[in-house]
Amino acid sequence: MKYKLAIFDLDGTLLDTLEDLKASVNFALAEYGLPTRSYAEIRRIVGHGIRNLVDNAVPEGTAQDVADLVFEAFKAHYKVHCADKTAPYPGILELLRDVHAAGICVGVISNKADGAVQELMRTYFAGLVDVARGEIAGIPRKPAPDGVLAMIKAFGIDLADAVYIGDSEVDVETAHNAGLDHIIVTWGFRDRPQLEQCGARVFADSPAEVFRLL
Repeated sequence: MKYKLAIFDLDGTLLDTLEDLKASVNFALAEYGLPTRSYAEIRRIVGHGIRNLVDNAVPEGTAQDVADLVFEAFKAHYKVHCADKTAPYPGILELLRDVHAAGICVGVISNKADGAVQELMRTYFAGLVDVARGEIAGIPRKPAPDGVLAMIKAFGIDLADAVYIGDSEVDVETAHNAGLDHIIVTWGFRDRPQLEQCGARVFADSPAEVFRLL
């Protein structure tokens, strides 16, 4: 195999989480009498962390104290409902099993809150992911390379032996900032023309294609 470590993004790459994110955002908005958001709107603004998601979901000009309350309501709702409709994309479980069988280590780096990441790992990927990390205080979130580089160091693997796999412009930037090869999947939260404009060059249209690129 070409690589020793495959680091995956979570939302939009391994898991289709959009319906649950939309439900929690809209629950929190409705709690404070604010207009809710469509699936397309949530798809467009997701990917930069949950605080950014909420800040972009509230109407422009919303007072900061109200945005803070919406954020807290979102977190409380999502903690309970993060797996209501969420599921791995077709072929993902098989991909992770094949990657492990090929002797490649598997990591996950997400801008989602770490508690939610760990819950989703237990629910969907038990035994299939070696290390997963969500957003943790003190570690800059993607596209900063800090979390990715720390994970590579922990595995004791050279940069040339690792690849970053994601679905958004955040993931393209993360791979670039870390000095890593990238594989960008086309089934996630962004469209291919947008990703090409952001500098993505290596694409996979299916989990089987991801494995072939590894």
